[in-house]
Amino acid sequence: MGCRGIRIPGHRACLAHLDDSDRDAYLAGLAPGSDVDHRGTSFTEPLLNALLDALRDPATGHPRLGSARFDSATFEGDAQFGSAIFHGEARFESATFEGAPLFRSAIFQGDAGFESVNFHGEARFESAAFESAAWFRSATFQNSAVFSSANFGAYAGFASVTFRGNAWFRLASFRGDAWFRSATFEGDAHFGSATFENAAWFQLASFASHAGFERAVFERLARLGPLVCAAKLVLSGAVFSGPVNLSFAARHLECRRTRWSSTAEVRLRYATVDLSHAVFEYPLTIAAEQDPFVLAGGTQLPEVLLEDGADAAVRMASLRGVDAAHLVLADVDLSECLFSGTVHLDQVRLEGACLFAEVPPGLHWRRWPPVRFTRRRLLAEEHHWRACRPRAVPGWTPGGTDTVHVGPLQLAPVYRALRKAFEDGKHEPGAADFYYGEMEMRRNADDIPPAERRLLTAYWMLSGYGLRASRALLWLAAAMLATIVLLIGFGLPRDDPKQEATGIVPPGGGRVTFEIGKDDPRNPTGNRFTGERFEKALNIVLNSVVFRSADQELTTAGTYIEMTSRLTEPVLLGLAVLAVRNRVKR
Repeated sequence: MGCRGIRIPGHRACLAHLDDSDRDAYLAGLAPGSDVDHRGTSFTEPLLNALLDALRDPATGHPRLGSARFDSATFEGDAQFGSAIFHGEARFESATFEGAPLFRSAIFQGDAGFESVNFHGEARFESAAFESAAWFRSATFQNSAVFSSANFGAYAGFASVTFRGNAWFRLASFRGDAWFRSATFEGDAHFGSATFENAAWFQLASFASHAGFERAVFERLARLGPLVCAAKLVLSGAVFSGPVNLSFAARHLECRRTRWSSTAEVRLRYATVDLSHAVFEYPLTIAAEQDPFVLAGGTQLPEVLLEDGADAAVRMASLRGVDAAHLVLADVDLSECLFSGTVHLDQVRLEGACLFAEVPPGLHWRRWPPVRFTRRRLLAEEHHWRACRPRAVPGWTPGGTDTVHVGPLQLAPVYRALRKAFEDGKHEPGAADFYYGEMEMRRNADDIPPAERRLLTAYWMLSGYGLRASRALLWLAAAMLATIVLLIGFGLPRDDPKQEATGIVPPGGGRVTFEIGKDDPRNPTGNRFTGERFEKALNIVLNSVVFRSADQELTTAGTYIEMTSRLTEPVLLGLAVLAVRNRVKR
């Protein structure tokens, strides 16, 4: 007959091919807790139910099996092992479940072997208890796999397993090592509120859809990665009690209210990270990985799920509610990051090329006067605020519908903290950009007194808060030109006053006393704007700005013009020098 099923002792056929009388006799000889060996046997649903009924404990109503061997068996219908108790080994290696296997609340007191099993229907293991090792290596779940509230007392091996439907491990408990190395999740993977009391290995795992570890607890060593996730990887509310090294290539990484109780390093590719209200008591490093992840043996993590033209840059979405005293960010894009509400932001460490948002480029003519913004680093929240203002120029990015908009009062301390962080990192040009942002927020804040607002506006117009050398030099050039014009027109006398010596010679000779005087400068008349007068005025202005008084005879108006020039123009020159220094200082 070509049957692969193992023969029943004393017979020449497997259980499926025994005649009715022999099968009834065999089943009648079984008792709760008996060992069974039906390797290679094909079970219809009625046949499996008859076997389990023969092993059912009258006291509890649940099947009790000793050692159970179902290697290479085929279950054609639904396999109802719910609440079954396996006192010995339960071996299902290479078995095929064509229906929906049910192991709900089953208890496996010995090793449970499901290696290379093919589950065609929905496999339900919720609330199952695996008191010894559980092996699912290379198993294939064609439909959903439900392990919610399952209890794995020792080793749980899911290496190289394939989940083609959703995989549910909510509230599962792993008291021994949990191996998901090279596991493939083609549907959603749910590990919410799962507990990993020992090592958790997810190296080379692949998630084609959502991967949720919300409120999961990792009490010891966690090797989450390198792994790839084509959608969102959720660690919100998860707890890492020991040191961890996380390596993810994922579209989105959500770590809201995640708690790290020891040192942690998170290395990422492609990811947009939401770290809102996360808690870390020790240094936490979030770094962008430039090249694909490679294991110690040289195995490279395949990124086929992510290779759709998007760059591998890592972007921070939010740091709101985070205490950044122990946070290190390396080579991440902060152009869309929300910072308001971050604590100890002045202590954050920014390493490598950390990018921030920039002002809209170009000259904008849609308002009068036209506006051109000088290039500088700024926060995404300033983009959102300016985009909502009346007469906002194009290019400012509005926030999303779920974005909490903040204004200058909230943004000024954020800029101040980031300025200090850049100064502590000896990055003075970057600190200058955030000083500019801080001053802009102060100037536009609602609680600022009018006199202070006017003072800050003048400071901004004259030199861009001491950071725009070109602006100060333009004002200096304009002031000098105005001074020259005023001196030519009103300050230089018509003629240079000539000195005269007068005295009386006594009769018969003797000592002569002379009195030296000169005429008072006379206001110019006639053609005032001549080359000679321009040269004199230019010398006076240059001396008053840079050197010293030119000692040129001036009219009364010219004297006051020069005094005003000597007061204002050196200040503008000093602002220009200060702006240059702020850009080149290290």
